[in-house]
Amino acid sequence: MNFQAALALGLPLGIGIAAIGSGIGLGLIGQGAMQAIGRQPEATARIQLAMIIVAALAEALTIYAFVTMFMLSPKIGG
Repeated sequence: MNFQAALALGLPLGIGIAAIGSGIGLGLIGQGAMQAIGRQPEATARIQLAMIIVAALAEALTIYAFVTMFMLSPKIGG
């Protein structure tokens, strides 16, 4: 298997795995936040702020994979 074939197989596979991992992470973040809000409704604003910050960090994985895919995709055809 040459370099272009490995990239052609690995890039879509990598971004798919990153998207699945990010989706699972975001679901767990939302679940934890909803449970925390259910237990302490008076802390909703603080919990939501923390949830948004952590969700942005979890989503960054998929964005990094997406950017890397676009940076390496021209090397497939050449």
